[in-house]
Amino acid sequence: MQVVNEILGNRILIVALIACLSAQVIKLVVDVIQHQKLNIRALVTTGGMPSSHSALVSALATGIGMTTGWSSPEFAIATIFAIIVMYDAAGVRQAAGKQARILNQIIDELFQENPEFNEDRLKELLGHTPFQVIMGLLLGVFIAWLACRYAL
Repeated sequence: MQVVNEILGNRILIVALIACLSAQVIKLVVDVIQHQKLNIRALVTTGGMPSSHSALVSALATGIGMTTGWSSPEFAIATIFAIIVMYDAAGVRQAAGKQARILNQIIDELFQENPEFNEDRLKELLGHTPFQVIMGLLLGVFIAWLACRYAL
């Protein structure tokens, strides 16, 4: 029980999770504005605006930097981790989404005449645009800054 209390008392972890959840809620709002209907799945899907992965890791790195110091080894580790995650979100995962879109198009064209072909479509919205990653980064830094400034 003490371990659970220690985890729940870890402010940096909580702030990073709040940043991630905030990004997911913003995605829901953006999705409602774009499609004019409520899609609860937007709360748990990957991709979209802003990047919750970027918000999570940037809040984590910022929180560590603000509490342990900007020259600490912990901040350096968190920053490198954040860069890798954000690069992956905008690079590798977005490329996989583009490949999925092309493969879905090929399947659609090849099996137009055979409607009995019933394979699941590949998920196309996997990654983020650089703008979505940057917005997630800014959201995470802002939430960590707020938490430190106002001792949330």
